[in-house]
Amino acid sequence: MKSTDIDGRSSFVRERPTTPSELRQRLYHGELFMFAPTDASLRLVDAAQASIDTAFAEAGCARSVHRNMSSDAFFETAGKLRRQFYKTPEFHLLVAELIACMDFEVQQTGFDPARLRIVLPGGHENPAAAAMYYGHRDTWYANPQAMLTWWIPLHDVSVSDSFCFFPDYFDQAVQNDSEIFNFDDWVEEDEKKLIGWQDKTTGLTAQYPQLLEEPRGTRVPVECRRGELLLFSGQHLHRTSKQETDFTRFSLDFRTVDVPDQEQGREARNVDNRSTGSWMKKFLTVADALS
Repeated sequence: MKSTDIDGRSSFVRERPTTPSELRQRLYHGELFMFAPTDASLRLVDAAQASIDTAFAEAGCARSVHRNMSSDAFFETAGKLRRQFYKTPEFHLLVAELIACMDFEVQQTGFDPARLRIVLPGGHENPAAAAMYYGHRDTWYANPQAMLTWWIPLHDVSVSDSFCFFPDYFDQAVQNDSEIFNFDDWVEEDEKKLIGWQDKTTGLTAQYPQLLEEPRGTRVPVECRRGELLLFSGQHLHRTSKQETDFTRFSLDFRTVDVPDQEQGREARNVDNRSTGSWMKKFLTVADALS
């Protein structure tokens, strides 16, 4: 670890606040939370893993897919999985059940469906994958300041195959090019980008907002066990780490917004986000997904 790194496991609040309102407010003020697996999070993980294992069955173990599958076949299969997780009612329901089990108000909580993230060993050396390793805030993608990100690994991850936070910049502006991102232009250009990186050309041609300076100070690396739930604000500056293990990493993430919080300005302070438009147009309501 670098001298500025601190222990990831001890950097996250493990005790759940008394109310979801308190949890949200503490997230808006920069705290990071990591909770033990729940029945709902494990149902989501199990369903996702079953789909992944089926899709990559011909390549053997999914975590070794980089050794046993051609690049073209990998991208085709990964794209199908991403669409399945993002678009199907089955996975909408599983995500909604997880949000509800955390006692978030289902009638006033919007969510962006689950996205599958796949990080290949040595991916940081592939120019087409460069955008996956950009430091960024999730708010730079036209997300509201009240947005929260929920991240769940499908297997245990270590500091060698996850990502890290830069907490010193939660309330401090950094050099970035978030002004290049306009949600309406992004969707009009290619709706597949709603779901994530699905082909080899997108990483080379699309404009992804990014950090334009090397952050200093504290780094909080993520170490997380299968099915654990990591919650952070869209305002948190973070960056995917170089994948230096010999196994492919699989994780899910989705986003939520409490609509009254957003409307009444109970949210993280915007210090440098200049993206335009609103991703909220694509959010679903938890209550609708549960019905």
